[in-house]
Amino acid sequence: MINLDTFKTYSRAVALSAVAISAIAFAGPAKAAPVQLFPFFQPLPPMAAPQPYQQPYQATPYQVAPSEDQDAVEMPARFRRQTVSYATREAPGTIIIDTPNTYLYYVLGNGQAVRYGIGVGRDGFTWSGVQSVTKKAEWPDWTPPPEMIARQPYLPRHMAGGPGNPLGARAMYLGGTIYRIHGTNAPDTIGKHVSSGCIRLTNNDVTDLYSRVNVGTKVIVLPMTERRADLGAATR
Repeated sequence: MINLDTFKTYSRAVALSAVAISAIAFAGPAKAAPVQLFPFFQPLPPMAAPQPYQQPYQATPYQVAPSEDQDAVEMPARFRRQTVSYATREAPGTIIIDTPNTYLYYVLGNGQAVRYGIGVGRDGFTWSGVQSVTKKAEWPDWTPPPEMIARQPYLPRHMAGGPGNPLGARAMYLGGTIYRIHGTNAPDTIGKHVSSGCIRLTNNDVTDLYSRVNVGTKVIVLPMTERRADLGAATR
């Protein structure tokens, strides 16, 4: 037979133990990790702080230097730059403009010269005499003289140097005159009487001549009446 008092005492002990265990469970460490009720939902990553706007990189525009190779026109053989036999008493380094034959000779000495094809003044605009190179310029600006503007009022009053400039790649100024030995943006005019008195060469040829000539170089311009025989026996 079970003693009723003993059973009651045992039941109260069990109940008190259960209460104690529950209290311990609920009063666990405050730092315990919370129970994840929905483990299949992943937490979102933290959002990055907005970055300040940066201007996209832009490369510095590349500026192409003006080309000196403007001479795409096929030149007749006699107007191509070449070393020829040329008899003269002038000193080496002298420039001789053979106006009627449209040649420029740069005297080398020992009976030789470098010959270039040139364009010269049209009818009424040729001239002759002795001058010297007083100034040299690369890709020169062009300021038409008043005499030219009076004849051709549509001309610009000034044009910056460059491939489109009528003076071309180089210019050598003659004395105190308005005349120059210069390049051209119209190489098909070499061998013709087309200018207002200036002497023009292709850009390649005037660049070559420019490298040989110094300020002070003597320049002899022959008149149209002195039409000389072609002395162009090429040596190379």
